[in-house]
Amino acid sequence: MKHKPSAAFPPAAAPVQAFGAAFGDIFKSMAGLNLPVQQLAEIQANYLKSAAEVWNQSLHTLQGEAAASPKALGDRRFGSEWLGNPASAFTAQMYLLNARTLMQMAESVEGDAKTQARIRFAVQQWVDMASPSNFLALNPEALKKAIETQGESLTTGMHHLLQDLQKGHVSQTDESVFEVGRNVATTAGQVVFENALFQLIEYKPLTAKVHERPMLFVPPCINKYYILDLQPDNSVIRYTVEQGHRTFVVSWRNPDESLRATTWDDYIEDGAIAAIRTVQAISGQERINTLGFCVGGTILSTALAVLAARGEQPAQSVTLLTTLLDFENTGILDIFIDEASVQLREMTLGPDAPGGPGLLKGQELATTFSFLRPNDLVWNYVVANYLKGEAPPPFDLLYWNGDSTNLPGPMYCWYLRHMYLQNELKQPGALTVCGEAVDLGAIEAPVFIYGSREDHIVPWPAAYASVALFSGERQFVLGASGHIAGVINPPAKGKRSHWTNNTGSAKHPATAEAWFAGATEHPGSWWPVWSDWLKPQAGKLVNAPKSAGSAKFKPIEPAPGRYVRAKA
Repeated sequence: MKHKPSAAFPPAAAPVQAFGAAFGDIFKSMAGLNLPVQQLAEIQANYLKSAAEVWNQSLHTLQGEAAASPKALGDRRFGSEWLGNPASAFTAQMYLLNARTLMQMAESVEGDAKTQARIRFAVQQWVDMASPSNFLALNPEALKKAIETQGESLTTGMHHLLQDLQKGHVSQTDESVFEVGRNVATTAGQVVFENALFQLIEYKPLTAKVHERPMLFVPPCINKYYILDLQPDNSVIRYTVEQGHRTFVVSWRNPDESLRATTWDDYIEDGAIAAIRTVQAISGQERINTLGFCVGGTILSTALAVLAARGEQPAQSVTLLTTLLDFENTGILDIFIDEASVQLREMTLGPDAPGGPGLLKGQELATTFSFLRPNDLVWNYVVANYLKGEAPPPFDLLYWNGDSTNLPGPMYCWYLRHMYLQNELKQPGALTVCGEAVDLGAIEAPVFIYGSREDHIVPWPAAYASVALFSGERQFVLGASGHIAGVINPPAKGKRSHWTNNTGSAKHPATAEAWFAGATEHPGSWWPVWSDWLKPQAGKLVNAPKSAGSAKFKPIEPAPGRYVRAKA
């Protein structure tokens, strides 16, 4: 049957008119968001033109002509199975066209930067959720598998869904494969100190000699420490021990109701500072090497600034991995932070909340972070686990990612207001912690700062901004990949790359872009660069201790200890 051209549209005829009418309603509603009229008209005209092309291509396919190649869709959600079915191909192509158009409209909205970012984020969330691949009736791959397995894939998928409803989250890996202390967090050590907030683990030396100055790791309290000790071949902790460092690690407690009133000051005084003093006492060393990862780096830096205000300089060196100290550029997380949202948190979780202080549940944080990358960390698993009935493969990093932790409401609210909202840590004397006015520039130690180029939690320019906050020797290294994968990059695997810029600590460029323009890319991991930097700070080699702890700090239990095993 031949289609008669319309006076208003190309030979796409009624279907495209229908799409145009439906989208016209969206255009009208979006017009209230300060979209420039001329730009809106251009987007609408381009949409109708592209919709007509998709319809005409579908007609050619129905008439027996060659279909588009899988690469034509340009989206890994829609493979050859989609292209082999004209209806599915049309559905996918129209979805992608609608998605592009909606995002163009979102990009065109006039307003302040935060409003624009929030609109883009909201539209992207809706676009990703509405993908036809997420719905059984529209997904030819899932339907084909259901037919081939005589419905068994659907039965299995329903079983996976019920299991996840009981867990309260979408499974990203086969959680039954992993067990903390058995095949993750397996580096040998002993818990040598504990209080209400953390356990301190000392790791068994793997060399006959160790450097006299010990190393203390302060991991993030919003996750469990064993991201630094997943498997022996990708463990930052084991690598550090193998380099001859006497290594201690803070294992934060997963807060329960008994800790719901805990404050940021408590995490500094009874957390990081208590850990520093214990490592000093056990090792007999006044100055120690320190490392903070993500929020752990913020806690460590704050603690060292508090001690500096008291006239103490315990850090021989400071390493900060994907850490925010200057919160001017917080990337995608900025859309969640404003005065109203912080006040809401304070009213529901803070120390003066009507019902008393509360706990921020770990699953809420985990869900938020997952929806920062919804296609990779949510919908991908919805399709595979539920529509296709496939069990997610075992992956240690994703097992850790699902092992969430709670946060005390007062601590979390203080952190949101004074760090994210008011950005006071970078301003000397603007912030009072543990009774002291803090100044990061007062920390007298060389600093190694690492950022990940594709980090969406701590954008690398924000990590680079920490360079300007310290007064001593500084080195910045940029790694490839994201917030976690960039950090967990063992040298033996030969993956990814890193960048250095040997301008000297006194000549660091003012901006991250200027630093990168003069940087050199090197293949492989950044770990050896850090190891070479750390060695001169670690002191002479001495005989490795024969046992963990000391006469005062006796071993309590083997690593990884009880605290890390507590579930949210």
